[in-house]
Amino acid sequence: MTEAEPLQRIVLASDNAGKLREVQALLLGYQILPQSRFAVSTCAETADTFVENALLKARNAAAQSGLAAIADDSGLLVDALGGAPGVFSARYAGADASDQDNVAALLHALADVPEGQRSARFVCVLVYLRHAADPCPIVVQGAWEGAISRQPCGHGGFGYDRVFWLAARGCTCAQLSADEKNALSHRGQAVRQLAALLSTCPQFPIGA
Repeated sequence: MTEAEPLQRIVLASDNAGKLREVQALLLGYQILPQSRFAVSTCAETADTFVENALLKARNAAAQSGLAAIADDSGLLVDALGGAPGVFSARYAGADASDQDNVAALLHALADVPEGQRSARFVCVLVYLRHAADPCPIVVQGAWEGAISRQPCGHGGFGYDRVFWLAARGCTCAQLSADEKNALSHRGQAVRQLAALLSTCPQFPIGA
């Protein structure tokens, strides 16, 4: 690519500013745009798995924008809760729940769970579609091990970051810098895998 060549535009099937920053920081050779730029209507996440929900969102964004699309479906899996909140992480406290609502619901559910039994992990399944009818999507995933703290701590990140305890660091995810989080996180792992694959995989015509 020469300096005169424009970056390939990819729509991110999300309007989450935190996700947009994280993906763009790791996919430097592309221009990542939120789906709101193209007035993409929200896609209902009706599937029972992360990969199926990611595919639904990516196809929806690609079809409505005419661009290649990236979608992730990420969530928190808590062992003491049998893997909950899982695919319902963003709406654990209800359909219109805020991050604060979800964190409060999680801490309430774990109120009687002792230290040593609060293990959890973030997972991210990331899907890339060259166009809405892409028969061979790229699918990657990452996982990040941690535990759930008793109280929120830190001011960075989003979602459950303020209660995701990293024993090796002695802090929550929300206390990491953006660069530290990208180096460790489930989404950072998945986006780096995608970046490596995009550098080697043939690109079908966008919108084909």
